[in-house]
Amino acid sequence: MRQRIIPPTISFTPEMRPNAWDLAALPLVLGVLWLLAFGGSQMSTPYNLGDPLPMSLDPGSLPYYLLRSFLRMAAGLAASLLFTVVYATLAAKSRYAEKILVPILDILQSIPILGFLSITVTGFIALFPGNLLGVECAAIFAIFTSQAWNMTFSLYQSLRTVPHDLAEAAEMYHLSSWQRFWRLELPFATPPLIWNMMMSVSGGWFFVVASEAITVSGQNILLPGIGSYISMAIAAKNLTAIGWAILTMLVGILIYDQLFFRPLVAWADKFKFESIPGEDIPSSWLLTHMQRSKIMRTLASLPGLAWNASLPLFRRRHDGLGQPTRSVRSYPWMDKAWNALVAVTAAYALIRISDVVRVEVGLPEVLHVILLGLATALRVIVLIIIASLIWVPVGVWIGLRPKLAQTVQPIAQFMAAFPANLMFPVAVILIQKYNASVEIWTSPLMILGTQWYILFNVIAGAMSIPTDLKDAGGNFGLKGWLRWKRLILPSIFSSYVTGAITASGGSWNASIVSEMVSWGNTTLMATGVGAYIAEATQKGDFPRIWLGCCVLSGFVILFNRLLWRRLYRLAEERWRID
Repeated sequence: MRQRIIPPTISFTPEMRPNAWDLAALPLVLGVLWLLAFGGSQMSTPYNLGDPLPMSLDPGSLPYYLLRSFLRMAAGLAASLLFTVVYATLAAKSRYAEKILVPILDILQSIPILGFLSITVTGFIALFPGNLLGVECAAIFAIFTSQAWNMTFSLYQSLRTVPHDLAEAAEMYHLSSWQRFWRLELPFATPPLIWNMMMSVSGGWFFVVASEAITVSGQNILLPGIGSYISMAIAAKNLTAIGWAILTMLVGILIYDQLFFRPLVAWADKFKFESIPGEDIPSSWLLTHMQRSKIMRTLASLPGLAWNASLPLFRRRHDGLGQPTRSVRSYPWMDKAWNALVAVTAAYALIRISDVVRVEVGLPEVLHVILLGLATALRVIVLIIIASLIWVPVGVWIGLRPKLAQTVQPIAQFMAAFPANLMFPVAVILIQKYNASVEIWTSPLMILGTQWYILFNVIAGAMSIPTDLKDAGGNFGLKGWLRWKRLILPSIFSSYVTGAITASGGSWNASIVSEMVSWGNTTLMATGVGAYIAEATQKGDFPRIWLGCCVLSGFVILFNRLLWRRLYRLAEERWRID
């Protein structure tokens, strides 16, 4: 007889009555809800294209601007997380989908944020005529594009490198695909995913300036926010306003670290692949507060009940003890047909692209832009090598000391969130003062906002090195370079590749604003495809914007295919923690 499944229920007992912790949590929860409601109402006010939005460099307006930017970042993060779970899971689970989704992700990562804005802003405004919500959605979508790709790569890499012993245990217990994902794969991927969420949010501040300053139909729209404030301060050469913006961002980073990421890191510690005896467990005063609140515990249990109730619904129908699992049949003709379909689609796209190139810009222009892409590629390669030599040792040193990692986390978040745009005035002033080379000294601006991807991922990789491997290394007397070669580098390799591939893609994207820098009326331009796209954007030359984006995307895909994907395979096949 088939056993009837009775869904779990909540029993309200006298022990669940409110306590002092509930009374302390109530003002915080109500305050957050009020801020969300107030900010949301301001984002959907009536607006007609061409109407100026009130913006001021008055420091008293910064808290309000910070709230508006926070809401956009939060909405972008929520959309990025949903996209990540669906997209990365499909790419990791299906070899057919992987052949299309991963290259598409490479292209999406390489498309500049200016390209996304120019394509989508008109459509979003048309969705909400006479309302500011259309422009807000365009800004949120732009922020989403600065966050989603890094998170997606992280989850994809984690799902592809689940330890064999855990996968065998899941198979032994006959878990269905749904149960395996929620009980094994997503928990295993949660710690590095959270670190990359922090990195995505921090790195997203770099693109806030572009996402909050939108140009459409010849109209410049400055949405109230920190990014617009910084843009106005740079245009006005107001160093005092820039200082206030930096201070406000520091306060904002501390707020979302304490109210969001620190509780999230402490909660996700239970999903670590291995707990180290005597290791300091991450803590959060807010998480502790909420766990002691009876009402908050009850509310938090509701999603868990729904999740637990869904697990039996998708269980295997053949999960009797000792019954072998069904093998997945492979059809070679399906693989060949799928590869042929992908090849035909790619060939058709290349033909259409060549037609547009021949009509709109011409072959000499294409060759010129490819040479500009080579110049930018040289900068990216050199900068990634320098950043790796600096931050891999630092990240390992921090990651092997979990208590230190908790202390360094907010500092690293602030450095990652510090918009490189604020360094442009300093770069322009110093280059002019010392008559330095624009080609060389604008290059570091490309890596300022993206080098932290390497640091964050290496820290996460070093923290996940199993204790038995470290003990074995100590027993064998591994020291110095031999310890790095045999233990540390293989253990952090997959995490490093994830950080390096996103840092590389981010550097290509950042070249658009780094190879052409401004301070007031002074503009310096380096040679590269980024400066080409930025100049074409200012002129509104869409064929050349399109050409520059295509060349930039082509270089990113080439790097990913020839270098980063091969390193991914090496991490999966040779240096996989089991």
